[in-house]
Parts: sequence; C-alpha cells; structure tokens
Amino acid sequence: MVKRLYNWVLHWADTKYGLPALCAISFVESSFFPIPPDVLLIALCMGAPKRAFKFVFYCALFSVLGGILGYYIGYALYEEVGRRIIEFFHYQEAYAYVGKLYGDNAFLAILTAGFTPLPYKVFTIAAGVFHEQVGLMTLITASALGRTGRFLLVGAAIYFFGPPVKRLLDKYLEIFCVIFMVLLIGSFFIVKWLAK
Repeated sequence: MVKRLYNWVLHWADTKYGLPALCAISFVESSFFPIPPDVLLIALCMGAPKRAFKFVFYCALFSVLGGILGYYIGYALYEEVGRRIIEFFHYQEAYAYVGKLYGDNAFLAILTAGFTPLPYKVFTIAAGVFHEQVGLMTLITASALGRTGRFLLVGAAIYFFGPPVKRLLDKYLEIFCVIFMVLLIGSFFIVKWLAK
C-alpha cells in the first residue's frame, strides 16, 4: 500500500497539478498522510530547478499549516481521531516518548522533528494533547524553522548541483537531515556556552 501511495504522490510531478498536489500532500502529511512531501518536492525541483525555492516555500508553508491541523486534532479530537491515527501507524511508543520530550523542551523537540525523519505527525498531534506544555505559537515557530530548513536543504541542493545530487538525496536524504540537525543544535549549545 505504501509503495502504491509513493507512486501516486510521485506521478503528480508529471502533471500540471504538481504544485497544488505538493501543497495538499505537505498539508496532510503533517497530521495523517504517510508519504513525506520530499518525494514530490525532489521530482518538481528536478523538473524545474529555477523554481526550486518557490516549491520549497509552498511545501514548508503548507506543512506548517498542516501541523496546525494536527495540533487541533490532538487538542479537540484526540479520542475520536488522533488516537486512531497514532494506533494505525503503530506510533504508541513514539507518542509516549514525545510527551516526555515536551516536558523537557517542547520547542527543541518540534524543531528536531520538523527537520529529521522522526514522525512529525506524532509531534503535531501530541502538541495539541499536551497543549499546557506546548503553545500553538511554539508549534508554529519551531515547525516553520524545522520544516523550512529540511525542504530548503533539498531545494537548494538541486538548484545548485542539479541531477547528480538527486541520486544522493534519494538514497541519503534522511542521513543528511540528521547530520545537519546535529550541527545546528550543536551550534546553539556552543553559542550558549560561549555567551557564559
């Protein structure tokens, strides 16, 4: 089923509805859809490298808007909808772990989830459930930084390096995102340490 969904997402790149499809998939992936928008983003950027940053902008924008939907599901519809999404994807353990992360540093947890392969939808839904620890603006700000950073890495790589980088992104995108996130968080800690 996942393979069929993957191919369905990818086929939009060859149609005139590529950008609207990217917006829709970015939106729904933040709360319940299993295929990340990176798949379509890469294909669209490869087809029109000069429009790569436009694709990145819309992908990030609708991903953050979808995160707000995820927040609402957790806040108002967890028992009816949110729990079923978590159970459908077998994310129960991840959900419990996210609750603990929110007790430590909600902003950093969401920023990391937005940028890395961690299941972002779990973080958006859980943010609504744990709304006393995670304000909506915290979700929006951290998501905007994390999601934009992730998609910008993809778009910029294709814009500047073209087709050769596509093979690397297809194979190592998640690894690149994790490495970049580690460097980003590490730099925050270094700056904080130097400021003492």
